[in-house]
Amino acid sequence: MKVTIYGPGCARCQKTAEIVQHTLEARGLPVELEKVSDYAAIAAAGVMATPGVALDGKLVSTGKLPTAAEVEAWLG
Repeated sequence: MKVTIYGPGCARCQKTAEIVQHTLEARGLPVELEKVSDYAAIAAAGVMATPGVALDGKLVSTGKLPTAAEVEAWLG
């Protein structure tokens, strides 16, 4: 699974990456983590508030730290 974290590299963005990666790995899912900090690319992805998270190209969260339960819900 490809996870893209959109943000300038702030502490919230780093924590978001940790939460998402840990939750997916706990489910036994392989994770390819990509961090995007270019403002033009962030805006092009539709992220208006960081951190933003996309799973396999689908934007699932913006502007907040997700909980492990929210990450689980994204998986369906």
